[in-house]
Amino acid sequence: MSGSVPSGFLALPGIDEALAREVQAGLDRVEERLRESVAASDPLLTAAATHLLSAGGKRFRATLVLLAARFGDPEAPELTPAAAVVELTHVATLYHDDVMDEAELRRGELSANQRWGNSVAILTGDFVFARASEMLADLGTDAVRLQAQTFGRLVQGQILETSGPREGVDPLEHYLQVIADKTASLIASSARFGAMFSGADPKVIETITRACDALGMAFQLSDDILDVASETDQSGKTPGTDLREGVLTLPMFHALRGAEPEHAHLRDLLGRPLDDAETDEALRLLRAHPAMDAARADLDAWADRARAELATLPAGPARAAFEALCDYVVERSG
Repeated sequence: MSGSVPSGFLALPGIDEALAREVQAGLDRVEERLRESVAASDPLLTAAATHLLSAGGKRFRATLVLLAARFGDPEAPELTPAAAVVELTHVATLYHDDVMDEAELRRGELSANQRWGNSVAILTGDFVFARASEMLADLGTDAVRLQAQTFGRLVQGQILETSGPREGVDPLEHYLQVIADKTASLIASSARFGAMFSGADPKVIETITRACDALGMAFQLSDDILDVASETDQSGKTPGTDLREGVLTLPMFHALRGAEPEHAHLRDLLGRPLDDAETDEALRLLRAHPAMDAARADLDAWADRARAELATLPAGPARAAFEALCDYVVERSG
């Protein structure tokens, strides 16, 4: 048994300790590969490319690769580079997202665009994605095709978020499509990579992909609820950040659907930047609004969809680990 101590998601109740230690050892190898992959001959590029990796991160997508591999051969040599690829892809999008959002912080550190400027941040994101593509070339055409399809969805999701819903399109449905493309697609592809490269049964590959697509939706919706419901920075950002910045998320879309006179003031506060006093007021009003129950019902539905898929997989520590993740995304939001 590996001596690696499980942390993060692998320390959740319900995850077999032996499996957790073995997957943690795999994550340690992935971490080493990530550091090696972004080293460059230019000191500035190396510093910028390691910036977000050094700031931490949950390595959720890499964890999914290695957990899904437990349905096949978890020692397959392709798994470490595949897990590194999905993490690098995720990190590359963060560099670009921060430029578009004019973000000041990322993972508790100064964002790359604030530290080095937009041009360096954009080019660094391109460089990180290029490194991921270089690794993909050694994993075969199926991997390259899957990555290209996933990256296409990531870009589509960003375009949809930037442009907003077209006339006649339900804003909530539009938002869910943004999440499906921007978040769930890469989470689903992570599980698919793991099952595929471990040589799992084709039915298992399709099932775990569908399960993690639903899990990815639940994970983002849980973040949305947590940003409103949490009294701390449990979600990785200060509660009410989305409200303060005028960003609409799941609970707010539900609140905006209502027409009750007693909630008119809350609706007036949503979707525009707020000062400190307005943010506090919006948080208070939204926490007491039925929209929170509606949002939690949506979260439960996506988690249940993931559980239903998982229930058809072979019983054992791997399935139990994925089920524990489903429980976690629901419970973390209260």
